[in-house]
Amino acid sequence: MGIISSRMPWRRRGRHGPEQPEAGGEEVAGADAAAVDEVEEDSEEAGPSTSQGGFKRKTDSGGPPAGRLRKRARGISGSVYEKLFLRGEGSDVQICALGEVWNLHKAYLCQSGYFASMFSGAWREATMNTIDLQMPDENIDLNALHEALGSLYQSPVYIPTRHVVSILATASMLQLDKLICQCGEVMKETVTVYTVCSYYQSAESYGLPNIRTICLQWLLDNLMTHRSDEVLLRQLSPDIMKELIASSELLVMEVEMDVYAMLKKWMYLQLQPEWSGSRRALLPDANLWLARSNRESGGIPFLETQEGRAFVPVFQHLRLAYIICDLQSARIIDQDALIPAAWLTPVYKEQWLALVKAEQSKGVGPTDISVPNLPGNSMRCGHHLSKEVRCSWRWVGFNFGWDLVVCYTNRRIIFKRSAKNKPHGLGVSFLWQRKVAFRLCVVSLDTTGKATFRKSTEYQVLSLGRDEELEVMSLENQDVVFPIYVACNFLYIPREGCGPE
Repeated sequence: MGIISSRMPWRRRGRHGPEQPEAGGEEVAGADAAAVDEVEEDSEEAGPSTSQGGFKRKTDSGGPPAGRLRKRARGISGSVYEKLFLRGEGSDVQICALGEVWNLHKAYLCQSGYFASMFSGAWREATMNTIDLQMPDENIDLNALHEALGSLYQSPVYIPTRHVVSILATASMLQLDKLICQCGEVMKETVTVYTVCSYYQSAESYGLPNIRTICLQWLLDNLMTHRSDEVLLRQLSPDIMKELIASSELLVMEVEMDVYAMLKKWMYLQLQPEWSGSRRALLPDANLWLARSNRESGGIPFLETQEGRAFVPVFQHLRLAYIICDLQSARIIDQDALIPAAWLTPVYKEQWLALVKAEQSKGVGPTDISVPNLPGNSMRCGHHLSKEVRCSWRWVGFNFGWDLVVCYTNRRIIFKRSAKNKPHGLGVSFLWQRKVAFRLCVVSLDTTGKATFRKSTEYQVLSLGRDEELEVMSLENQDVVFPIYVACNFLYIPREGCGPE
């Protein structure tokens, strides 16, 4: 095993002075004093400073001013790191791990909760001069261990994005709370399509709930909006995808059928990781592969095959009631033979009974937001506005006589209930008043997928007469950068469930 030298290519770049160890300082006093002597001459004299009243203030006789102290601290820090950590001067313990040796000092190592416990009490390592460390975590590598040990002699540590997970794993094992926090700060600022999944999993493994929350929100915002969606889909595990599909805050573009199409692409990439092609070719290739699998299985729905069962927990969270309400979508579902008939039959039955009830009882819709599991039973839909121009749109599907038109004009979002029969869908309701429960959210994302603007309403009940319109959100005087995403959750009729048990 070779001694770690100061010429290693991944040498630390920290510049600020470290915290000195609270206990055991006498053991390295000689080397430390030598480091101090080298910078002592720079601080023998200090010039006067001027107070607010214009009088000269004498320097405190107790020592040099703060500027000199900071300069001395930097010099001491660099000397301590160079002499004690890299050169191992005055070492009283050897740390052996991953095929390398560090000549270190117990006084500095005891800043780590891991080593403080090891060197105290009745542990046999307390009297040993050579410690062999076993790495229980595969995320810990030589680079990360070197940085973590070095952080005990100088801080903060320079943490490259590509090493932050391994340094976090090492800091967690060694119980270095400050280094863990520094890793969290780096992760918070560097969430991208290439890092989000590893950050999410690391945050769960090493106890960083705030980082997990940031990553989850990034995924909810970008799963269906990011241009590099195939890069993201390859990385998502079934457990993470299940959580995303179940969430009512998923930024859906455009309707629930698009969630189903996205899941087909994800499943295909999970089963065919060697696939390479253009983004546009991904869904057609997934459809061809699914059709071939269906023929080979003799028509058994894919989710009932041995290969498909692993994906059942994810597909169970599709809101099928909002897929089969559109004829073309219902035909694709039938043609794909992906979802078992046992899932679809109760949904068709529920939709039919809801239609008959709405027609014969003249129901006006939800009367308040106390509907059981309103977010979980709501229809998710969204729209992308690439630039600030006046426009209007509607989402496809039969919504029990509602023809809801969404308008964007003069930085206002308006809901309009159209009462005109048009060829785009089934007949509309002519009831004088109709109600719908809804939630509206507007999001703007930068090029890395980070939300730069977010505004949302609470769930509320909207009552509209025939051809009546109402402003539901104003973006006036808001710092909004286009493009923006308009996401909605709707509940047109109270319902007890939208998917299979």
